[in-house]
Amino acid sequence: MKFIHAADIHLDSPLRGLERYDGAPVAEIRGATRKALENLIRLSLDENVDFVLIAGDLYDGDWKDYNTGLFFARQMARLREAGIPVFLIRGNHDAASQITKELKLPDNVHEFSSRKPETVQLDDVGVAIHGQSFSRQAVTEDLSADYPLAKKGFFNIGLLHTSAGGREGHENYAPCSVAGLRSKGYDYWALGHVHQREVLQEEPWIVFPGNLQGRHARETGSKGCTLVTVVNERVQSVEHRALDVVRWSQCLVDASGAADLDELLERIQRGLRAELDRVQDRLLAARLVARGACRASKALSTQHERFVNECRALANDLGGGRVWVEKVQLQTRSEVNLDELAKRFDPVGDLLRFIRGLATDEAVLGDLVSEFKDLKQRLPLDLREGIDAINLDDPGLLRALLGDAEQILLPRLLERETPQ
Repeated sequence: MKFIHAADIHLDSPLRGLERYDGAPVAEIRGATRKALENLIRLSLDENVDFVLIAGDLYDGDWKDYNTGLFFARQMARLREAGIPVFLIRGNHDAASQITKELKLPDNVHEFSSRKPETVQLDDVGVAIHGQSFSRQAVTEDLSADYPLAKKGFFNIGLLHTSAGGREGHENYAPCSVAGLRSKGYDYWALGHVHQREVLQEEPWIVFPGNLQGRHARETGSKGCTLVTVVNERVQSVEHRALDVVRWSQCLVDASGAADLDELLERIQRGLRAELDRVQDRLLAARLVARGACRASKALSTQHERFVNECRALANDLGGGRVWVEKVQLQTRSEVNLDELAKRFDPVGDLLRFIRGLATDEAVLGDLVSEFKDLKQRLPLDLREGIDAINLDDPGLLRALLGDAEQILLPRLLERETPQ
C-alpha cells in the first residue's frame, strides 16, 4: 500500500508586493502553487497510490475567487478517474475560506467534520483514517485529545492540523504533544501547519511534510510531499518528494578578506552556481547575503545600488533566466578593530563610546522610538509591510542600526585623520 501525505498547499497564495521587486518573474511565482499541485497529482498517478491525504490549509484565507476552487476540483477529478480517493481537513486558513464552505468537490474527496473527530475506514486496504477540521481560524484547544483510540485490525492514520509543541513563525493552533499523539496507538500521524518538513518521531511516524511550494524568501529549500509505503501493516519507507517549481534560497557568501567589489562578485558567482546545480531545472529565487570583515566594506556602503545591479546582471548571465535575485543583504564590516578604537582618548574614541552608550541606554532608545514615528510612515510600502518589514518600534532593531552606524562612520573618519 502507498499513500501521499501533503499539507499547506495555499493554492493561489497572493504573494502580495512582487511587482515592487525590480525584474521579478511575477507570473512564474504567482503560478507556482498551481504547478506544484499539478506535480502532486502527477506523482499520485505515477506511483499509483491508494489515497492522498491533505492535512489542512489547502486555500489561503477568505477569497471570493472561485477559479481557485474550480482549479482544485479539476485536479481532484483527475484522481477520481484513476480511482484514487482524497481525504482532507480544514486548517486555520481554510476555516476562513468562503470557497471551502460553499464549493462542491468531486465525490472522491472526503472532508472531515469540524464538529468532532471522525473516522473513515478503507476496508479494501485495511486503513482507518481519523481526523477533524478546524471550525474557525484560531483553534487553541488540543483537537487530538478527543481522537478515538486505534481501530484494531487496521493501519491507523491521524490527520491533524497543529503547531504540535509550537514552532517559530507559526501560530500556536491546536497544540498537542508527541506523548499525547502516541497514546492513541496510531501507526502514522499526518500533520500540517508547519511549513518546514520535520519528522517528530519514527515509532510511530509523526510527520510534518512541509508546504508544497515555498512562497517567499523565508520558505527556503526543497518543498513537496511525503510518500509513504506500508507492507504488512508496517511502515516500510517515508520519502520526501520535491514538487516545487520555484526554489527559494538564501545564498550565504563569505566576504571575509575580499579586497574589492570584483573579488566579492566572483564569490557570489560561485555561490549562485552551486545553488543552481542544487535546484536542477527549477527557477531559483535567491536572497544574497554577504557577511564578514573585508576591505570591500567601504565601497559597498558608498556604491550599494551599483553593486546590487551588478549582482542581478551576474545572475542573469549565469542562469539564462533561471535565477532571480530577490534581495541583496550586506552584513559586511570594516577590518578596522573598533574595540581598540573605543579605548582611545581622542574624538574618534569619544564618538565610538558615545554611540555604544546609546545602545545600552533604555531611556534614549525609547526617545528614538518616539522620534522615528513620523519616519515610519514615510518608509516605502515594502519596508513597512511583509516578511522583511522594518519595525522602528523595536529597540533591538535600533541597537542593530547603531551598530551599522559604527561600521559606516568610523572607518570614514579614520581616513581623514592626519598622521601624527
